[in-house]
Amino acid sequence: MNLTDHEKNEILKLIEKGKPLPDKYRFLLFDDKREVELIWNGKTNEVTNVVLPFQVIEQVDEPRAEKLADSASFGQMDLFDTRGRQKSGWTNKLIWGDNKLILSSLKNGAMREEIEKNGGIKLIYIDPPFDVGADFSMDIEIGDDTFTKRPNVLEELAYRDTWGKGADSFIAMIYERLILMRDLLADDGSIYVHCDWRVSGFLRMVLEEIFGVNNFRNQVIWKRTGARSGTVGFNIIDDSIFFFTRSETLIWNTQYVPYSQEYLDDFFRYTDSSGRRYRLTILTAPGKRTGSSGQEWRGYNPTQRGRHWAFPKYMRPKLKNPETENLQEALDELDKLGRIHWPEKEGGVPSFIQFEDDMEGVELQSIWADISPVGAQATERIDYPTQKPEALLERIINASSNENDIVADFFCGSGTTLAVAEKLNRKWIGSDLGKFAVHTTRKRMIGVQRELKKAGKDFRAFEILNLGKYERAHYIGVNLNLREEEQKQQIEQREKDFIALILKAYRAEALENFKTFHGKKAGRMVAVGPVNLPVTRLFVEEIILECREKRISRADILAFEFEMGLFPNVQEEAKAKGIDLALKYIPHEVFDKRAVEKNQVVFHDVSYIEVKPIVKKNTVAVELTDFSVFYSQDSVESVSASLKDGGNKIVVENGKIIKVSKDKAGIITREILTKKWTDWIDYWAVDFDFENKREIVRVRTDVAPGEQAALKGLESPQAGLPIWEEIWTGDFIFENEWQSFRTKKDRTLELVTPPHEVPAGRRKIAVKVVDIFGNDTMKILDVMVK
Repeated sequence: MNLTDHEKNEILKLIEKGKPLPDKYRFLLFDDKREVELIWNGKTNEVTNVVLPFQVIEQVDEPRAEKLADSASFGQMDLFDTRGRQKSGWTNKLIWGDNKLILSSLKNGAMREEIEKNGGIKLIYIDPPFDVGADFSMDIEIGDDTFTKRPNVLEELAYRDTWGKGADSFIAMIYERLILMRDLLADDGSIYVHCDWRVSGFLRMVLEEIFGVNNFRNQVIWKRTGARSGTVGFNIIDDSIFFFTRSETLIWNTQYVPYSQEYLDDFFRYTDSSGRRYRLTILTAPGKRTGSSGQEWRGYNPTQRGRHWAFPKYMRPKLKNPETENLQEALDELDKLGRIHWPEKEGGVPSFIQFEDDMEGVELQSIWADISPVGAQATERIDYPTQKPEALLERIINASSNENDIVADFFCGSGTTLAVAEKLNRKWIGSDLGKFAVHTTRKRMIGVQRELKKAGKDFRAFEILNLGKYERAHYIGVNLNLREEEQKQQIEQREKDFIALILKAYRAEALENFKTFHGKKAGRMVAVGPVNLPVTRLFVEEIILECREKRISRADILAFEFEMGLFPNVQEEAKAKGIDLALKYIPHEVFDKRAVEKNQVVFHDVSYIEVKPIVKKNTVAVELTDFSVFYSQDSVESVSASLKDGGNKIVVENGKIIKVSKDKAGIITREILTKKWTDWIDYWAVDFDFENKREIVRVRTDVAPGEQAALKGLESPQAGLPIWEEIWTGDFIFENEWQSFRTKKDRTLELVTPPHEVPAGRRKIAVKVVDIFGNDTMKILDVMVK
């Protein structure tokens, strides 16, 4: 080793003191083939391999099933249904949850087989949260006003994990996820990563490290806005999109942009007798080809000038024999087609006649200045903060995938990638951590389905999924410099502190010696859900089990977030076992010591729905009659005290959205914006036969090779490999048969479904309501149809 005595002594001293070696020794002590490597605090090559089952909580087969005869617009077409229909086979997937766990479960879980059967993922586009100033706040329209909904605790934790330590934590977050995405991509797959100047330098190096320098294809520069002023220095008006491939093999479809008028005027200066514009291009290319003696045609041989005959590839299919190697015959045929120009001067070189309409335009280059951002009046605008224009995704999807390929977006936001993929006849997978994002995408995809169906184009069903079982992750940050045993102790202590904080705010008495319960209040047992994950069905089932074991009849579950589709089914299940189960949301104020000390923290109940079935003969309709929420965000009293003269702010207090204003004289006024219960509803849907489809999850089962043949109902893989067992969760999938929802353009909401034809007998009907914050609630009706 090329170490000086001083360097050797320094290394020994540092090792004796248990201190890390400076980076310079990594290059002196170890043979590292990487010429350049990005290093950040806490860098590790460890990648999660957790496998969690996916639970389908909702399926949308039809955008809205209604009788053809109900629509007069079809007229004489009633006899022949020319509308688009659902395609069989692959069902598109919209997944709510942490994309690290989602990616790992897709890569290592049962769904990987389904993905591979459909050709694998050919294209991934992601637009990760690269803006350090962004968060999960959402602007929600309430009449003519806008209310800014603060992020929930899970979203705040996600933001902290992404930007808590600046660039270090962002790179650590994206690094592991990009490795998982690479492993999910098909061999001929591509990935496009959208970012701006804040992280573009880091991301380029991370992508090169993961995908390899040789698989870098382009850095696309997208001019996302027009010229601006008012900044010292040059205004930044562009984003970067890095394009990498999984291997040297890739799907590539050349994209074109229209010729500019200036270009046409400069180059296509000739017209034929029919008025078609054309230009003359050379029929030869540099270099000699093998068999140059056969290059002579009509007295001219380009090999004498170091060239060979060449004409555009797009003309080959127009020849009688496109595969012919006989150049003279091919050139003769081009001449008969009128595509050869002969110069008047004897001995001149013939040219190829290229018409303006021969080509789609100019081949697209790496600077895209022709796609505008989503404007305020754009028809596609849905007021989602990071929404990208559909034209941008259309270009990317067309370039790097073909019809029926799987396209994925694991930071899907408002669902632009998925919407464009559906319109371009691609299969898709999308995921997001935010419930509001998933709900926004659900509405958007139903809208796309409706458009395609109306236009007579086929569409695919899609399903909304949860990760069915979460690993309990750590509460708040842990000092990674501690030894493993010390880290474990720190985690346990912080979990105890968290539970004690919640119990104090809830004014509950702490208890010990229970598996799932942490306290007691007014004769009711209290269980506290994790701070960084939703309360899942498994969590509740463990509580019900302990209730039955210890004969507990009343219990409260406190959580920052609940798994989608969890209630009311789980409460009905508990009720059937003699258990009164109350589910309550933990408010942000629990982290405000003053609010806790003054007993000002209010834990609000989950929403509830009131509906009325309308049964007539062999039909049933559903009327939505009431909906109640109990949210709070800020308080009228505190906002009134902090407002400046002439200012106003919107707050949520006890399930009402209130606009608090202070005029110039300092007089406070309060206006309730949610004047009726329907103001809280953004979307509702009905499943007219709820218990028709069981919710099945595929769970990994590791067994010895000799035992596999004895197992029934399981697949038969190669000896020694893990297999997958199909298990019924005890619940049913909500099949979305009818829905009404608000859009940016249309704020109206239907409150009664059309009559739905059903066979006689008893059945269960499920009604799902999603509020303006993106939270869902469900009610199940028991209906008798005679």
